[in-house]
Amino acid sequence: MKRIMHYLKYVGLLTLIIVLFAFTKKRNEERTIDKVRIEFIEEQNPYINENTVNKLLIQNSDGVTSVGKETLVLNIVEKELDAHRMIENSDVYLTVSGELKVKIKQRTPIARINATTPFYVDATGEMMPLSKNHAAHVPMIYNVSEREVKEIYPLLIKIQEDDFLKKHIVSVTKNQEGAYEMGLRVYTFTIVLGKIELLDNKIDNFKAFYQKALKDKTLNAYKKVSLQFDNQVVCTKK
Repeated sequence: MKRIMHYLKYVGLLTLIIVLFAFTKKRNEERTIDKVRIEFIEEQNPYINENTVNKLLIQNSDGVTSVGKETLVLNIVEKELDAHRMIENSDVYLTVSGELKVKIKQRTPIARINATTPFYVDATGEMMPLSKNHAAHVPMIYNVSEREVKEIYPLLIKIQEDDFLKKHIVSVTKNQEGAYEMGLRVYTFTIVLGKIELLDNKIDNFKAFYQKALKDKTLNAYKKVSLQFDNQVVCTKK
């Protein structure tokens, strides 16, 4: 008899747990999202703002508050956000308190192409539209079409990742001969890079020339500095 009573207590306790779990689950699903917290990860300029993200969440300007949790499929929401051309990736999740948290990593522009419809090239080499919220301070690129972005990308990412180049280079132009030229922030001479090949070698040569000319105070004497020739820096004076 004791064994039967013990068994009945066990079954009763298990049943109670199941009922409470089902009740809690149903109540949780019926709760509405009463707060949205949008966080932009990493320190980036605001190419996209919170209002735009909020609109993307459910495709209306009222945000996502008061929307039942069961109506919100998180992986679909993330796909919608990731499809935006200003967003590199997103992370969307719900807290037990009914708060929707959205973490956004924006795409990082590294150059601006001066085309009929201007656009940025981002850090992955993809095209990125200009933003109404913020203008990126990146090198301007001239005479380069959309189909040539892949060709010029190694140079653009080199400029982005090299502190010396990022500080000094403000423009890149493809001339009529198909050679690339770079403009400097301070000095007026043009750097003739030539084809986008052997970049490390060419940049190292230019840095060595720059440091010596800076020491000699002759940087203002040149009109062009060519890096096209193997292990040489050929200068043309004004």
